[in-house]
Amino acid sequence: MEWRELLQAGLDRLSVVTPAQWCQAFFLLAAGGVLAVAAAPRDARALLIDYGARKADQGRQTQTQQPSAGARGAQGRNRLLSLLDTLTAWTQVPHSWFGTFYILSAACSIFWLAQFLFDGALLRRIASRQADAIQAQHASSPTARQVALGWVMMFAQAARRIYEQAAVVKPSRTSRMWVVHWLLGLGFYLAMSVAIWVDGSAAILDRGRHHAANDYEALLKMVVAGRVFLKAWVGQHQCHKHLAGLKKYSLPDTGMFRRYICPHYTCECLLYLSMAVATAPPGSLCNRTLLCAVVFVAANLGVTASGTRKWYAQKFGASAVEGKWNMVPFVF
Repeated sequence: MEWRELLQAGLDRLSVVTPAQWCQAFFLLAAGGVLAVAAAPRDARALLIDYGARKADQGRQTQTQQPSAGARGAQGRNRLLSLLDTLTAWTQVPHSWFGTFYILSAACSIFWLAQFLFDGALLRRIASRQADAIQAQHASSPTARQVALGWVMMFAQAARRIYEQAAVVKPSRTSRMWVVHWLLGLGFYLAMSVAIWVDGSAAILDRGRHHAANDYEALLKMVVAGRVFLKAWVGQHQCHKHLAGLKKYSLPDTGMFRRYICPHYTCECLLYLSMAVATAPPGSLCNRTLLCAVVFVAANLGVTASGTRKWYAQKFGASAVEGKWNMVPFVF
């Protein structure tokens, strides 16, 4: 009966995990998974990460570099790599499905707003669980205004990306991605739809009736974060518009692309970092849950940016990427 006791002990421990901690765990575990894949051998990494033009080029190189049937039998291809090749080939989805991320994000934002306006049972249950934990730890939480600003930021980002997918981006009909990329993206936006407000559960349950008097700290965070968000929001749109106007698989070289390989990724990180600052509780520079989301975004996009740099250097020459940062100035 020992296994039952272990199972019960495990369930008891899970029962004390707060909603915010569940979100944090998802973001950090997902980031760890992305980095683990990035550390895999080159052939396996290419199968799991590459998509679009880089996927096509990788496939062509594999075809041209593969030896004859007899030589293959002598050399022997790694069975795990072969299985991975087959698995990823069978589980590809259109790259245009990226648009579903932002539809889901906007739909979730509207859902949680409706839950708040009509005192929905699901929001009340999650918020009560989180608020009890905050009270037990004698911790502080964001104000109602901070939570509202975070929600507006998240919805504005989703709305702009939906517009871009419909009117700006020109998705390739042949570009594909591994289904795990798509599922991970859906999981991220589902978690973000909760993470953006869960640390402000106490203010939500209070229905926003009470605000901290003379809370200049919260106001300062909201103003600074709001300015950064708007700059990154506009900057990312300009980057996407420039990329959409390029000849297929040509080198972007105007605006922020003069200094960065992937400035739209830089903007993405700034967008989520500004949300973390805007919703930070008193005495904290960042909201811990959303900071974990920033870690995932930086890891996920950082791996892609590194691959993009290598692809640009291979296709356009080393001079095309010389003197440019991948994503984060002075760091990466």
